[in-house]
Amino acid sequence: MTNYLNDVEELASHVPDGALLALPPEYSFVPMALVRAIIRRGVKGLHILTVPINGLAADMLIGAGCVKTVECAAVSLGEAGPAPRFGAAVESGSIKIIDSTCPAIHTGLQATEKGVPFMPLAGIIGSDLLKYRDDWKVVDDPMGQGNGRIVLIPAINPDVAIIHSPLADRDGNVWIGRRRELATIAHAAKTLLVTVEKIQDESLLASEATAAATLPGFYVTALAQAEMGAKPLGLVEHYAADTDEIATYAREARTEEGFNAYMQRNVFGAQEAAE
Repeated sequence: MTNYLNDVEELASHVPDGALLALPPEYSFVPMALVRAIIRRGVKGLHILTVPINGLAADMLIGAGCVKTVECAAVSLGEAGPAPRFGAAVESGSIKIIDSTCPAIHTGLQATEKGVPFMPLAGIIGSDLLKYRDDWKVVDDPMGQGNGRIVLIPAINPDVAIIHSPLADRDGNVWIGRRRELATIAHAAKTLLVTVEKIQDESLLASEATAAATLPGFYVTALAQAEMGAKPLGLVEHYAADTDEIATYAREARTEEGFNAYMQRNVFGAQEAAE
């Protein structure tokens, strides 16, 4: 059964040091309130997996010193420019980068989802990434059909995955809409932590209108309500991203001093004000 928790601070306590943490892409349902709570906990040594890209969440975790390794297709603030703390960490060598691609990350998660040790992927044959990924194996078509070489991507099994959703019900079922990457993340992760805007009494699985877009509660480890929990990022069809706030972060986080000031004001200071 889904464990209903009082707030995001309690939810963040389920993220241990050293965890392989899966983050959804910023065009999806990103739990920024939970990310800030993880930072306040002072979690260390995280291995971040961006599924397949990320921006603000990953950059803040990296800048806060929570991250040891990043496996990603990209980390970027999009229209706001490069991810400043990610860039600084790469240049200084304070984090290890495991370079990947969007299809390879999805393929690794799908392998775990299907309960197999690897999945084949053909689209990256010829990429120079193959020189740097000793864990990816290039083999001849094992079916002997003359289809050439193929890459075997090992299964990826995140310790923890985190998402935000507009809606859950009292049975722990979570609405994810058309964001099917969230289903793949949930199926592959050992632990799924979810924040939601609203919790309703009526089961989301009871209606044909919502059932097909709902993640069943048996995938959800723990859930907490967090209104506006994706801010300053947007939540599709609910609220827009605060582009001014994201631009402010991008500007201030170019320096470590500016980043620390931003975090004190918007992460640590916000918690002190709540207390």
